[in-house]
Amino acid sequence: MAKNNFTAVTEFILVGFTGYPKWKIPLFILFLSFYLVTLLGNVGMIVLIRVDLQLHTPMYFFLSHLSLLDACYTSVITPQILATLATDKTVISYSRCAAQFFFFTVCAGTECFLLAVMAYDRCVAIRNPLLYTAAMNPRVCWGLVLGVYVCSLCGTILRTTCTFSLSFCEDNKINFFFCDVPPLLKLACGDTKNAEIIIVFFSNIVILVNALVILISYLPIIKSILRIKSSGGRAKTFSTCASHLTAVALFYGTLTFMYIRSGSGTSLEEDKIVSVLYTVVIPLLNPLIYSLRNKDVKAAFRKVTRRIQLFQSK
Repeated sequence: MAKNNFTAVTEFILVGFTGYPKWKIPLFILFLSFYLVTLLGNVGMIVLIRVDLQLHTPMYFFLSHLSLLDACYTSVITPQILATLATDKTVISYSRCAAQFFFFTVCAGTECFLLAVMAYDRCVAIRNPLLYTAAMNPRVCWGLVLGVYVCSLCGTILRTTCTFSLSFCEDNKINFFFCDVPPLLKLACGDTKNAEIIIVFFSNIVILVNALVILISYLPIIKSILRIKSSGGRAKTFSTCASHLTAVALFYGTLTFMYIRSGSGTSLEEDKIVSVLYTVVIPLLNPLIYSLRNKDVKAAFRKVTRRIQLFQSK
């Protein structure tokens, strides 16, 4: 009955991890460590790609944008978690909640599209290595990246408009650590069916279309690898895709769990754990995934380290 009495909501209360007071300090230290390492790894990757001429290739151009997204991605969410854990201040204004939702959705959507573009880049590189530089020239690369941002921005405007055009009644407690679709839909009152259909349909379409692009891109890659006679050659060629496949599996796996599965009978506690994976853990892992087994990145890192050591010795 309470939901029939409409009261305009001007702020929300983020419950987050406040239900675990004994874990407040350990969680704060954990999230702060993750955040600092994430920023260091992703900003470091961007700087490394900028300063090393050998990394001025389409693959690393897209990787620099992935690192930028991951740094922004976690910066939208983690400071809010840290502030809540440090001060017990769980109140977030309606406008800040909408802004957080908007920027989070932009980052998530852009990363979804960008991973598909990176799969296409790998397809061109492996199928036509001699024409790769010409086919993926700077103009094409910038065009693809701008297309990725525009598509994500359009989708974000649609999702944000649909979500925040809903009516939120007396209950303003978000059982989550940031403003996301599942907990906000649970708070909405009145008829939310049409908005929910649009939001879920858009989320599913974005994930499925980009997953399809990745699949179509990898089919000719697999064919090209199988045509290579030597096992060493096959392993070397596949290694150029291994990092991207790992990043895709982690990102799309968590997004699929969150947004494609049915909303009936799902637990927000499960959603919290999965959300921590793709908002905090994956941005931390991506620089490691793309650097640990990447000879070019490791060589560039050694060069930069030597330059710093030479500069300090002078």
